[in-house]
Amino acid sequence: MTIRIGNAPCSWGVEFADDPRNPAWQSVLDDCKSAGYKGIELGPVGFLPEDPSELADALGQRELTLIGGVVFRAFHDKDKWEDVMDGAVRTCKSLVAHGAKHLVLIDSISPRRAPTAGRPAEAEQMDQAEWAEYASRFEDICKLGTQEYGLDVSIHPHAGGFMDFEPEVERLLQDIDADLLKICLDTGHSHYAGFDPVAFMKRHMDRITYVHFKDIDPKVKANVVANRINFYDACGQGIFCNLGDGETDFPAVRQLLLDSGYEGWCTVEQDCDPEGDTSPINDAIANRTYLESIGFK
Repeated sequence: MTIRIGNAPCSWGVEFADDPRNPAWQSVLDDCKSAGYKGIELGPVGFLPEDPSELADALGQRELTLIGGVVFRAFHDKDKWEDVMDGAVRTCKSLVAHGAKHLVLIDSISPRRAPTAGRPAEAEQMDQAEWAEYASRFEDICKLGTQEYGLDVSIHPHAGGFMDFEPEVERLLQDIDADLLKICLDTGHSHYAGFDPVAFMKRHMDRITYVHFKDIDPKVKANVVANRINFYDACGQGIFCNLGDGETDFPAVRQLLLDSGYEGWCTVEQDCDPEGDTSPINDAIANRTYLESIGFK
């Protein structure tokens, strides 16, 4: 069995392709290789080159594999459907061009849900009609990814959107066939939403095809929840700490992966402010070192 460890541009603060604060894409690839990783995610489409030959050359020079890509767009907003489709199609094309496997779907931050990130009891819920349309949009992209591009499509719960807390994740998993929709479990966002990623894995290991490794500082979380601090400011305050320094029981996660026969990539993500008081390269090295210390290679 082989479990490989990768990283993602968000660990360098890259959330949106057009953010002028982003580091150069070449430096992100250089840092990823220097920190000991063998693979990297696409990040927001348009950050890494969309020209297949340019990106293939850059990855090859650094002996990096493209793992997958994320569609982080407003699935919750029917008026943003063209934007969702644009991100999905471009991401699919980039992944297929480089033999990457994982198309990850994330509902982006919603003004209706951002104030209650970390507060499942207070969060606004969609009515039945809105939910049906919302789930249908996910299903359409699932069909696009699986049937037209041959990718593994997974849902990724994320703080501040409408696909965040455990009940709504379970609801979507019931609404969309398992052949179309898998799970990308993010250990940090699970804690942010108030549910245990290890318990969730035990229930759904047969549907988990990809994992994001993220840790969360319980003290920072308690503060941002109590003071209703938004997601991006929480990232700037260090809510996502180095692996092993927070709530996630990574040895237990590793054991579950081993016991289930999991094969493939686990990707480190440590969302940060690109202009914050952090050192992405040092964090990337520390996270790789920690994972090696508990048995990941």
